[in-house]
Amino acid sequence: MTATPRAIELLQIAARAADDKQADDLVALDVSGPLPLTDVFLLATGRSERNVVAIAGEIEDKMLEAGVKTLRREGRAEGRWVLLDFGDVVAHVFHDEDRQYYALERLWSDCPTIPLDVLSESATAPAELAADAPAEA
Repeated sequence: MTATPRAIELLQIAARAADDKQADDLVALDVSGPLPLTDVFLLATGRSERNVVAIAGEIEDKMLEAGVKTLRREGRAEGRWVLLDFGDVVAHVFHDEDRQYYALERLWSDCPTIPLDVLSESATAPAELAADAPAEA
C-alpha cells in the first residue's frame, strides 16, 4: 500500500510550512503499509524550543488554510517534540536532541521516503552543493 495522492499533497503543504520557519532535516516517510491509521509521517527539527513551537504553529496554520483541521496535538507546551495529527499526515517536530534520541527514522527504516518540494538550502543535497562550487584552478 502507498500513501494517497491527497496525503502527498498535504505532506507538501506541511513541509513547505516547516521550511518557511527554518526547520532542519525534513524527512517524509510513507507509513501507510504498517500503519492503518495514517499514510505519512513528516519529521522536522527545530534548533530551540521556540523554533519547534513556531514550526508546529506554521504547519497548523497552513494546513488549516488548506481546509485540514488538527485532529490531535501533543507536546506544544514543552516545545521538545510536538506531534500534530491531521489524519492522513502526522507531523513530528522535534528539538534536535530529542530527534536524535528517539530516532524515528531508524524505527521506521523499512518505510520508503517521499521526496519533498522545498526550496531552502537545508533541503539541498550535499552533491548539489558540491556541483555548484567553483572549480579549483
